[in-house]
Amino acid sequence: MVHVYNCHPFASQRIVPAAQEPGLVCCGGGALFVVSAGGCKIEAYHIQQEECPLICRFSTMGIVHRIVYSQIGDYLVTIEEKNGATYLRAYTNWRYQAAEKKRVGVRLLGHLMRGSVHHGIPKEQMEIVEMPLSETPLCIACCSITGALLVACAKSLVLFGLKRQSLSDQLNALDFERLLILYVSGLSPLQVALCGGYVALQTELEVLVVKLENLEKTCASDEVHTQLPRDDAAGITENDVKKEPQSPLESDDFFVFPKHLEMLGEKTKDCGVSLSLEWTGMETEASNSMEVTYILYRRFAPDFFQGCSVEETRLHSLQLHPMYTGNPDLSSDAEKSAPACMFCFFSLPNAGYMYSLINTVELISTYQYPEKARQAVLCDQFLHVITQNSLQCFSVRCSAVAARVEDPYIDTTMKACPPFTMEVSALRIQLFIGLKSLCHDGNRIVLLTAADVETKEEIERATRRSISRKTSVSKLKEPSETGHGWNLYVISTVSTLQLYREMVEYSKRYEQTSPASQNCIHLLSEAHLLLRASLLYPTTDRAKIQEAFQESCAQLADCFSRQDERDCHLALPYYKMSGLSVTEVLQRNMAICKGPVPNYGKGFLFFLKHSLYEETMEELNEETANTVLEIFSKAEPGQLPYVVSSSFMKNANPACARAHLEQLELGGAPSVTVTLCKAAQALRLGDLDYYQQQMDRHAEMLQVYGFIEEPKLLVHHRGKSVVPTQLAQHLRDTQDGLLVAAIVALHENSKVKLEEAELFFQELCKDGTEPQSIPQLLVDFWEALLVASSQESIIQELLFHLTSVYIERITCREHSAIKALKSAEDLINSCSHYGPLFPWLSILTPAQFNITHDHQEDLQKLQSLLCGPTLDVSSIVPLLEQLPDVDNAGLSVHMLCATRLGQHESAIEKLLDRCPQAIISYANHELHGKKMALWWQKLFPELCERTRLSSGDNSVLIAALKDTLVVVAMELNPLEFLDLLPDDGTAHFFLPHLLKCSQRHLLT
Repeated sequence: MVHVYNCHPFASQRIVPAAQEPGLVCCGGGALFVVSAGGCKIEAYHIQQEECPLICRFSTMGIVHRIVYSQIGDYLVTIEEKNGATYLRAYTNWRYQAAEKKRVGVRLLGHLMRGSVHHGIPKEQMEIVEMPLSETPLCIACCSITGALLVACAKSLVLFGLKRQSLSDQLNALDFERLLILYVSGLSPLQVALCGGYVALQTELEVLVVKLENLEKTCASDEVHTQLPRDDAAGITENDVKKEPQSPLESDDFFVFPKHLEMLGEKTKDCGVSLSLEWTGMETEASNSMEVTYILYRRFAPDFFQGCSVEETRLHSLQLHPMYTGNPDLSSDAEKSAPACMFCFFSLPNAGYMYSLINTVELISTYQYPEKARQAVLCDQFLHVITQNSLQCFSVRCSAVAARVEDPYIDTTMKACPPFTMEVSALRIQLFIGLKSLCHDGNRIVLLTAADVETKEEIERATRRSISRKTSVSKLKEPSETGHGWNLYVISTVSTLQLYREMVEYSKRYEQTSPASQNCIHLLSEAHLLLRASLLYPTTDRAKIQEAFQESCAQLADCFSRQDERDCHLALPYYKMSGLSVTEVLQRNMAICKGPVPNYGKGFLFFLKHSLYEETMEELNEETANTVLEIFSKAEPGQLPYVVSSSFMKNANPACARAHLEQLELGGAPSVTVTLCKAAQALRLGDLDYYQQQMDRHAEMLQVYGFIEEPKLLVHHRGKSVVPTQLAQHLRDTQDGLLVAAIVALHENSKVKLEEAELFFQELCKDGTEPQSIPQLLVDFWEALLVASSQESIIQELLFHLTSVYIERITCREHSAIKALKSAEDLINSCSHYGPLFPWLSILTPAQFNITHDHQEDLQKLQSLLCGPTLDVSSIVPLLEQLPDVDNAGLSVHMLCATRLGQHESAIEKLLDRCPQAIISYANHELHGKKMALWWQKLFPELCERTRLSSGDNSVLIAALKDTLVVVAMELNPLEFLDLLPDDGTAHFFLPHLLKCSQRHLLT
């Protein structure tokens, strides 16, 4: 279905002062080229000037059958006939004829005219480049990106690359080189298109699009930088034939048309058309890098039940159209060599088809024409179609596709764009007499008309049919006063802003007559896409178009905000793109929803809810905030707890908010979240009695669930910063355990990140602690989260944080007035990451150790972590540098780390030096299993040596030695035991132990 509107995309029309009847026309580069009918002369007119003055006039070497202009290189290429032979020629430097310089050079491609240089100074002249072919050329196409030339013959396609060679500082010569030949079997093209490596071929009923890989890189440079193909490209040989089975009815008397067929992407290679490459360029190094990729194949089956002939069903107007995205102010060759989007358009007389070729190959739009189309031209913003007596302007979806390629946030809650699947529109149908051909250059359209006096009655009937379609038409154009029956019209399209404003005014009529109609949204979407397309390219009115674009977003958002259908959610991204504040959006919608019973649209409520949840809106003043409360109390009262908790509603009247919440509670079951919201509003009012009454209604565990349901009761976000609420500050002073439990629950339910929780406690406690110290509530949070969390990465991070805090506090020994929520014993009993303290620690650091209770707790927590199974000791070794081992507190930590790292020998030495009374307890706990040998290899020799060298009271060492001898005697045989005994005359000391060892050995 095509929506029909009556807009005015055409601003003015002028008549080109051509003296002779045109046979062919084409335009580009600000010029219109007119080939005289049946003649050998080309006239160029300046269509960007008011009177379309003549630029130059020059003769061709034969009768021109095809003519194409290339913007890149500013050259014309023609297919000409002379003396029964067909030639391919390119006309370069044709603008020199404007200065009436009649000098013309004729040469073959690849042979620059050395004779044009006189005394070393090149002469300015137009050159005609002959390009010989082995087959007769049928049609031609130029690449709008590289300037390359594609020539189609009956069985092959020939690609010519464009070269530039500098003849002097001011003069360059254009030349061509035959790069490759693409042999085609199973299809004879009647029309071709070339753009950025994509090649499209069209027959009467078939279209094939392929891509020559690396071709863009090949043709883009000024010199020849080509890639060689493989002869077996795409695995297809010349002998391949169409895979469509032949009908048994097909004979000399019957011809059976194949059925309709569409193939996209990888499936296209099975279409039955074989392609093979022959490289003819000069370079041969990269011959294996070129290949043919099949993109699209479509075949149409004509319907002859309506009495149509083959000529009335054949395809026409094949085009490849690129579109760029990114910064439109960048126009370098590198930017232009890689379009973000590529579109293929072709048309039947009654319908046109546009496909997107990059990323996903898919049909974007289908155009149904009201009458038989003769020619169509695709632009960035419009599709122009001519029938016998009308110029039709249709909308296109190129910018909708480009928007999705350019911006990954399209179709999210952040940004939106009308879908490319949206039905197209006929914006205008302008009547002319006898339209023959159509071409365009920028914002100008050129029409060739030729009136046929024999078909005057037919024209009148067509006119009546057009008027009956209720489309606005202009007065029929009569032939000029000179009496000839043809005219060349140059029609300028209106500016984007002017057409946009007209479409907006047009949409208001639909809004007034039928507010719920989709026509209003459809027309505004068309206007929106028009602006999007304009923003993709450099323009002097960019600031105004950007302003209009935001206005368009606001208008679309207004429409969707009143919708109750499935598209109502689009109000949110369009309002975000409009740049309007929430206050401005409220004012726009309140003006619409005035009445005794306001009816707020789902889209508007959806926008409000998300704006409050995402915390991206501005802080509302009291009047606006109270308005928001009124809106939700009437439209969606269940959302009130989340609305009043938003940081942007802090200026709302707390008494009014509490009244709304009480009304909500009366209408339903008691809710913990509603109760907490009422308590928060009571705090704002200073009503502590009411606050305590609400807090006493539910147990702390249920209150934790309430905070999970609405985290904003405790935490507000301001960009990257975290702000505690008034309720959180009050809980810090009165129920710190509930506060810590609530934040832990928020983290475990993915409502608050670990970094945000840490910022929350630092901000909450910054007034009561030193700037450099870590708040006790944050440490309590880390300890509680370590108990609750099961994420390995979080656990390791918490262990490192807690170890750092414990070490810092033990080192600094600063007294803290705030008591921790959990003692070391609590953590050992409730958390598996805290292990029971090793027995030898009670000797090294007894409970009555000479440090304060707080730091005794910190020391025991640190020791417990080192005794536990989870802490990676190697990760905290650098932290030990700030903890000296001058006392037993530091020594115990160093001993634990050395033990966990397997450094038992150094630990034994250090313990014998500092606290020998703990050595046997240490050895009994640590030296077993594989480490049992350290009893006699390390501990026994050390004790013997230290006992012998001791000069004072060595009772501790002797007791330790005796305990060691008991273990050694149990583990070794008598001979091994004898080998350990010292030879200093003290054997009598060891004899009792040797006797026990011998007796044990005899018994076993």
